[in-house]
Amino acid sequence: MRFDVFSPYSVVAVIIIYLSLALTGTGLGLRGLEPPSALSIIYIATGTVALIAGFYLSSGFRIGKIRTHEGSEPFLVALVIAGILIQAINLYLLGGIPLLSGYLKARAVTKLWFISYLLFLPSINILLAAYPRRKYYIPLIMGAILFALTGYRTTVVVILLSGTITLYYSARPSWRELGVLISALAVAALLVGYVAVKSIEWQTWTLNPVELLLYRAGYTLTVFDRIISLQGATGGKLLYYTLTGYIHSTDPRAIVGEVVLGYSHSTTSTIFGPSLLDFGLHAMLFQMFILGLLLGLMHRIQGVLDGFFTGIYSIILAQTIVWVETGPTDLVVWVFYLIGFISAIYVLWRCYSEAGSCS
Repeated sequence: MRFDVFSPYSVVAVIIIYLSLALTGTGLGLRGLEPPSALSIIYIATGTVALIAGFYLSSGFRIGKIRTHEGSEPFLVALVIAGILIQAINLYLLGGIPLLSGYLKARAVTKLWFISYLLFLPSINILLAAYPRRKYYIPLIMGAILFALTGYRTTVVVILLSGTITLYYSARPSWRELGVLISALAVAALLVGYVAVKSIEWQTWTLNPVELLLYRAGYTLTVFDRIISLQGATGGKLLYYTLTGYIHSTDPRAIVGEVVLGYSHSTTSTIFGPSLLDFGLHAMLFQMFILGLLLGLMHRIQGVLDGFFTGIYSIILAQTIVWVETGPTDLVVWVFYLIGFISAIYVLWRCYSEAGSCS
């Protein structure tokens, strides 16, 4: 039995790696960054413990085999193609490549983008989970390239990382192949992030790609450090606009910037920041516990039932890993979490009704 690289505990490893990068960035004083307070490290450690508690509780459920129905291969392929075509139309209507223009990037996340992402991401992962054929690597890469052109590195990371996680469980690549996939993912993330930042017309950056990575991590940690003294300041506004932002054209991260920095600027605040700024420490701990519980449940479910459940687990794990820096303020991600929640409840219900127990 091989070591499970993408168990829920991988999120803990990512938090530790992120914190190391952030402290390196602040320690070097990149662009005036200052070291965070010890309290911010304590808060992060406490939130991580709540996450682990959720993982641990999920281990009390034993998932048995139940009969499930995978989506037909042609239907999944059609959804993948539809997602790719809608994103291509979105780019065409924008009239340029957002990756190369800060002005276009600010307009790139449209309702068409939302629909295309909502179609493409689950369908490509479920397709790779249920039918892990090499020919389906092509639409995965095509989709990643098209979404990369919007200039948002997190989208590319989630597409490629979730695809890698799905293939890890369905195709079982060798350690060498897995290393190549992860290396390609890291290079793609650095490249897209660097090109996007250099293309913002109203900013001047002199940092190299590695320094930029360290700076972004350190900057986000600095924002979280400030949030600790502002707990509950937004009173639920971030949650509200996370759920309704597409209707109001309001970016919750811009609200973070306005409250924490004093001016409207899309600002990342770590996975712990938004709930802390909205409601305080108890909300942050509750959020982390629930995320851990659902990730743990979906990991156990996909290990038994695979297919659809592997695809959904891969998506929410990849999104959670990205959230470690950006924070949970994306409606589309919460939609995937909702799908995961409904899936877990369905499986547990079937387990109880057919076997009488899930423990």
